[in-house]
Amino acid sequence: MSEKQRIIQEFVPGKQVTLAHVVANPDARLYPKVGLAQADGAIGVMTITPSEAAIIAADIATKAASVELGFVDRFSGSLVVLGRLTDVTSAVESVVSVLCDELGFARPPLTRT
Repeated sequence: MSEKQRIIQEFVPGKQVTLAHVVANPDARLYPKVGLAQADGAIGVMTITPSEAAIIAADIATKAASVELGFVDRFSGSLVVLGRLTDVTSAVESVVSVLCDELGFARPPLTRT
């Protein structure tokens, strides 16, 4: 009789920015569908682990550029910023720079649609 092996897997998040994306010219119908009041300008979307770092990211983004916070969730690590394309791009780049260069987070590709 052979013994069965049990394998236990655990999710242990590292320090990383998993998504850093700018939606340059979103369709106006997108805003209310995702619960955003603002209906113009660009949208920056980020996902960060550990999730509490979304608080740090929100602080960095609002200090780096003239953006509004659309959503910050310290439980999922989601951050959404809104504003002019140049400001949103600058905010997302600043968050990635500080988290990755100063705090040792893994760097994502910066993407844009």
